[in-house]
Amino acid sequence: MVRAVAIGALLTGIVLAQDQPTLKKRSDQPKSQQQTQEQEPPEEDESVVPKTYSFNPLEAEKDLKIGLYYFKKGNYAASTSRFKEATLWNPTYAEAFLRLGESEEKLKDRKAADEAFSKFLALNPSGKEAESVKKKLAHDR
Repeated sequence: MVRAVAIGALLTGIVLAQDQPTLKKRSDQPKSQQQTQEQEPPEEDESVVPKTYSFNPLEAEKDLKIGLYYFKKGNYAASTSRFKEATLWNPTYAEAFLRLGESEEKLKDRKAADEAFSKFLALNPSGKEAESVKKKLAHDR
């Protein structure tokens, strides 16, 4: 037993003695080099990484369809989330803004609904739903 403790202490001393020169080398380097060497590694947990959006009309269409499904089921929070995703994938997708406004109306968020309806009208001022949306916006004021 005494022999094992002595060997462990000897090995610990050897390891510490070997690490000291490398520690000195690191401290001799300028701080700017140390900072560039100690950059954060990329995030491994994909759920934490913020999602980036680029123009993708196929993803927008998919999110719109899923949002319509949730809307028909009465899950307005989920449909709102999907419609927002659709507008992020395609910021010129007028129907997504229309559906987002309707969904926000169901959630009784009048300000968000008005913003979505206004964006819809800016994108599609002469569409068949434009008149009803104009009436909704005029009614609220």
